[in-house]
Amino acid sequence: MPKDISPKAAILYRMVMTDHMCPYGLKSKDLLERQGYAVDDRHLTSREAVDAFKSEHGVKTTPQTFIGDKRIGGFEALGTYFGKTTKAKDATTYQPVIAIFSIAALMAISVTWLAFDTLFTGRTLAFFIAIAMILLGLQKLQDVDRFATMFLNYDLLAQRWVRYGYIYPFVEAGSGLLMLAGILTWIAAPAALFVASIGAFSVFKAVYIDKRDLKCACVGGDSNVPLGFVSLTENLMMIGMAVWMLVFM
Repeated sequence: MPKDISPKAAILYRMVMTDHMCPYGLKSKDLLERQGYAVDDRHLTSREAVDAFKSEHGVKTTPQTFIGDKRIGGFEALGTYFGKTTKAKDATTYQPVIAIFSIAALMAISVTWLAFDTLFTGRTLAFFIAIAMILLGLQKLQDVDRFATMFLNYDLLAQRWVRYGYIYPFVEAGSGLLMLAGILTWIAAPAALFVASIGAFSVFKAVYIDKRDLKCACVGGDSNVPLGFVSLTENLMMIGMAVWMLVFM
């Protein structure tokens, strides 16, 4: 490697082919530039070039970054070099739930403004819960089988009747749509009350009685959201919405 590189310069080798451009190579380039480095961006444009580079430097993957005489490594190693924390792939996070509830709240306010020319009314909370149900149901519907498999870990009815896990996302999303439209309350409210009551008891038993450490299927079967307070709150909101609709609509 060249030895006359300035302290704020880096050499980046990354895969750039006609049929494939490595995303981590682009992320490495972006990170270097954000850290104030001038990047000597060297493209590996063929499989032969990639294999030759790996053999020459004794590495198994690309991209690879060099700063001065030192090989830093791939994107994660580069992040570590700059003191950036990298989350483990199986680390628990509430980010999906926060994103869904935040968008649901903004959509509820938008619907309120559209319908009533004001940001908040007594219906805004109902809109929020209905929209959240739709979004959560949509997450589950992306891969129903995967959701149902994770759901079996803690839902008491699904453990007795496996097909319930495949029905649940349709009930949740469908009830939310009917509640948002304010129609067929006699179907939507009892359905939501039924699944939410079972869900709330199942979560409470798994987390607070059995003390189990589980992932929640609330945002789909591939989530790393921990089962606990948020999952219980989701079900309690559905129960509250269903009861409100049965009493007042």
